[in-house]
Amino acid sequence: MSKRHPLFVTLAALAAFAEVASAAPPATQPADWPAYNRTLAGDRYSPLAEINTTNVGQLTLRCTYTLPEVVSFQTGPLVVDGTMYFTTFKGSYAIDASSCKEKWSRHRKSSGPPGLAVNRGFAYLDGRLFRGTADSHVIALDASSGQVLWDHALDVPGPGISIPMAPIAANGRVYVGNAGGDQVGVTGHVFALDARDGHVIWRFDVVPRRGYARITWTNTRLPISGGAFWTSFTLDASRGILYVPAGNPAPDFDTLDRTGEDLYADSVIAIDAATGRLLGYNQLVKHDRHDWDVDSAPMLATTRAGHRIIASANKDGLLSILDRSKIGRSAAASGGRAPIIPLLSQTPTTTRENADVPLSREHSVHFCPGMGGGTEWNGAAFSPRTDSLFVGAVDLCARVQLVHELAVPSPGQVWFGSTGSMAQMIDPSSRARGWLTAYDAENGHVRWKFKAPHPIVAGVTPTGGSLVFAADLGGDIFALDQRNGLVLWQTSTVQSIGGGLVVYRAGGHELLGVASGMKSFAWPGSASKSRILIYGLP
Repeated sequence: MSKRHPLFVTLAALAAFAEVASAAPPATQPADWPAYNRTLAGDRYSPLAEINTTNVGQLTLRCTYTLPEVVSFQTGPLVVDGTMYFTTFKGSYAIDASSCKEKWSRHRKSSGPPGLAVNRGFAYLDGRLFRGTADSHVIALDASSGQVLWDHALDVPGPGISIPMAPIAANGRVYVGNAGGDQVGVTGHVFALDARDGHVIWRFDVVPRRGYARITWTNTRLPISGGAFWTSFTLDASRGILYVPAGNPAPDFDTLDRTGEDLYADSVIAIDAATGRLLGYNQLVKHDRHDWDVDSAPMLATTRAGHRIIASANKDGLLSILDRSKIGRSAAASGGRAPIIPLLSQTPTTTRENADVPLSREHSVHFCPGMGGGTEWNGAAFSPRTDSLFVGAVDLCARVQLVHELAVPSPGQVWFGSTGSMAQMIDPSSRARGWLTAYDAENGHVRWKFKAPHPIVAGVTPTGGSLVFAADLGGDIFALDQRNGLVLWQTSTVQSIGGGLVVYRAGGHELLGVASGMKSFAWPGSASKSRILIYGLP
């Protein structure tokens, strides 16, 4: 396993650089949903239009697959050539995407920490599936049989480390990162693995071993912790640039002791996909005192006016739009500091309150969004049909007081730096609501807002039929008109929904697949079953 610094470029890496730079962007077939956010750019847009604004009210449940386990079901299902693939914390599944008939399932025992006991899905490439595990392994499965092809542990030392994110795969590589940044001594790393055998091609460290970014972690008495990954990545395939969302530093709330910039935590980071070289960044949340991870995959789009943007919707309750036009493989760190990706606009996605009020050791501070608010593991979606961005969000606040004297827990322990448990800090779940907001992709201006009765953490999916699909933790699924936000269809599943909503074609028809039934101690709502639900026209 390679331990070379990510900026060390070998002849092999240079050859790989040329290969990635010259590779044409892989075509996504309209019928398929082959990546967590459908495309490598992460737009979640399906061009299918059989189901549209005139007939969506006729949608009916076509079939159901009930899992043998009730889990914190946050998977983003994939669909390739009529087969649907999805994951749980320990399980891997394949079913017929039109009939729900099981093709295979596999379960893997893990010695890793349970944490929130989630896994958010597969990557797919050339007949292989790739996923992470709770004990920091990445495994490759044969898509046709579920047989394990390789199983490799990532070289990330220390307890409390796992891989819940859905990787992405392209050009013979699998891109993945580790979680655990809320825990003592854990930092984030991005890996490029060879899809054939899993060996490490390069590793990028969010907290470099030396240089400008390292010295921004100013308090040397605190273990450097944070900047890890628990959602997914995106790839500008034509330019060979990987975009990753780095999470918060720890202790999560105590900026009285954690006083530096803490780069590159809480940042959108641009990385050369061939070499692992840092190309640019923007630290969207500075001096994070609210556990406001930059947590969702940075969505890449080209607007109708030709502007190349990054849409990043995160736990801070903001949609940030950045300009990626000047980020390229020729960009390089200057004086030890990488170029900053320009910020074009920021617009609220949910209630924001006391966002700039310092936290205190003497009294609690109420702020919004709380650590479970804003946009969570599913970020912004884009529709070229209306030149709109769509963001689901949680409206839920928190009340936090810092501990009187900051102590360092044992390695691998969650490190908030606050009094009380997470359940005690977050407002009662009865106050939780959700938002689905449409924004002008050019400037971030709000076009319309839909208030859901429960938080929206599930994937948001616009289609070529002028629809946008969403779901909430109360178990309701919605189809809205992209143009004006009118609800055209709604159905109740009774089971909390926190996974993907995917639109694809199988069995000769356009279908909507929903990962339903999220049972989690960390989120309001409940589930007695975890299921895949598939809807279609009569």
